[in-house]
Amino acid sequence: MNAAMPVIDQPVLSCSGLGLQIRDVELLDEIHLDIRHGETLGLIGPNGSGKSTLLKLLAGVRMPSRGSIHLDGQCLKAQSRRTIARTLALVEQQADTLDAISVFDAVALGRTPWLSALSSWSAEDTEIVHQALRNVDAAHLTTRTWRSLSGGERQRVHIARSLAQCPRILLLDEPTNHLDIQHQIGILNLVHALPVTTVIALHDLNQALTCDRLAVLERGRLVALGKPLEVLTPHRLLQTFGVHAHYLVDPFDGAKILRFRSW
Repeated sequence: MNAAMPVIDQPVLSCSGLGLQIRDVELLDEIHLDIRHGETLGLIGPNGSGKSTLLKLLAGVRMPSRGSIHLDGQCLKAQSRRTIARTLALVEQQADTLDAISVFDAVALGRTPWLSALSSWSAEDTEIVHQALRNVDAAHLTTRTWRSLSGGERQRVHIARSLAQCPRILLLDEPTNHLDIQHQIGILNLVHALPVTTVIALHDLNQALTCDRLAVLERGRLVALGKPLEVLTPHRLLQTFGVHAHYLVDPFDGAKILRFRSW
């Protein structure tokens, strides 16, 4: 076995006792989480529950007040930004790119961790960028400028940039925001088909049902973790989200879907 390959039995990304406090506000508290090789883990919770903050800590973008994060069994803070970027990519909700840059060049930024004085831009890098754009149905945008894109188009280009990093772990913060329903379905299908480990924050609980496991955050604490149908019980939905809900069965494929009501 290649010594650089992660051990499949151990978590590829984990945190223990993770917390973040800013002034007197506790944003996250005592988060313990092991993320398994190849799984799609959904992060769900009400607004302000800590989903985006947790993703930023796991990516090393922000430093925790306490606790530890391990990537491939090694302490995250001991690893270089280049090493982390070759393994893990984060797509934030609000990510900026220079207005004057072209779509191709914006996605090409994803190749930065793999470039050096000894490894300059190659035809392979060009093909990786084009493939990333094809994967998110944005190949036709290649020559457009960033400032000319709609919100949904920008979101797809940001995802393409993360794919161009060729990460083994993909962290996505509500990636279907600003997308029409066709592209929401397309992006989620792509995420599930990618041969990577994925942690994805979602608002749509029916979309969350397609994940392998769900982690439920409430006021900065992890209150439930497990398979979607085990986690999203009527009791949990009422307690955490303040809604009554029951399951319906889709006659097309037998899948369970949630129907919500406020009373």
